[in-house]
Amino acid sequence: MDIALMSMGLSQGQIQQQASMSVMKMALGNVEQQGEAIQKLLSTNDVAEIQHAAQPHLGGNIDLKG
Repeated sequence: MDIALMSMGLSQGQIQQQASMSVMKMALGNVEQQGEAIQKLLSTNDVAEIQHAAQPHLGGNIDLKG
């Protein structure tokens, strides 16, 4: 068995694992931020703010053609 080939394969596997962990950590950070935002939103008593968060596309455009 070729030692150099095994070494390269092992190194490549380690790099792939490190990249996967980095992506997972970034995704976890995003989820944590979203969770904090949801907790903050749910603790508010402003109904309009909650409705806007649920349907952010509503109220963004006004049709001025009569």
